Amino acid sequence: MPGLIDLHTHSNRSDGVLGPGALVARAAERGVTLLALTDHDTVDGCAEAQAACVGFGIRFVPGIEISTRWRGQAIHVVGLGVDAVATGIAAQIDDVTRRRRERVLAIGERLATRSRLPGRDIAARALEGGGVPTRMHLARSLVALGYADDTQHAFDRWLNRDRPGHVPVEWPELDTALPRLVESCRATVLAHPHRYRLSGGALRQLVTDFTAGGGSALEVSMAGMSPGDHDRLASLARRHALAGSAGSDFHDPAVPWNPLGRFAKLPDGIAPVTERIADS
Repeated sequence: MPGLIDLHTHSNRSDGVLGPGALVARAAERGVTLLALTDHDTVDGCAEAQAACVGFGIRFVPGIEISTRWRGQAIHVVGLGVDAVATGIAAQIDDVTRRRRERVLAIGERLATRSRLPGRDIAARALEGGGVPTRMHLARSLVALGYADDTQHAFDRWLNRDRPGHVPVEWPELDTALPRLVESCRATVLAHPHRYRLSGGALRQLVTDFTAGGGSALEVSMAGMSPGDHDRLASLARRHALAGSAGSDFHDPAVPWNPLGRFAKLPDGIAPVTERIADS
């Protein structure tokens, strides 16, 4: 039976719950033998995760998940085997971190003026941790202060589109961000393509543009993916000669449907992205 791998995970250096070391320990309990830490727009947790992987005998791949925009929609790309000091990824991280901090502050201001919540304090709490600030940090603060029952309720009541605290953000365009990532890592993976609200034709065009920009792989094995999604993405990967990647998109051990670790076997005719990061 193929071993378990996970090439898409998040720690508390971005919007995950566990610290990098604790995440690795949980992966070891699950029997994961190859693990990437791919926090949103930061590589700050990779050194700790790598040290923990040595202790558990897990092969580690340093990674990142960058935020981009394509035709007005947020699109995420995972970089595997990332060189944390490369100029391109450093510029991307600095750019997006600034945008994230500005967005958190703007959301706090809107919550204060539109809903009479202590929005500025909520924003300050979200910025305290030192990691990359995200809307999930705001959602958790809203729950902790009693303004929402859970994080989904916080998004639905306060943070989503047409809610009092919604603030749109303009991430760097894909055709700008992707070359930065390509020059800074061994493989670039279009993250969870089945989740984007795109027509079949638009998804095909996204994959075409991603491939033309130097993209390496698609995530074709993920928790919650339907058989139809699986077959459609496998077909796109074959058509564009893209490798296949597998990951959980793990954030929180309290969420039962996406535990750490995926079986390494991929659909026929698709090379594993692990072949492209063999020396990481």
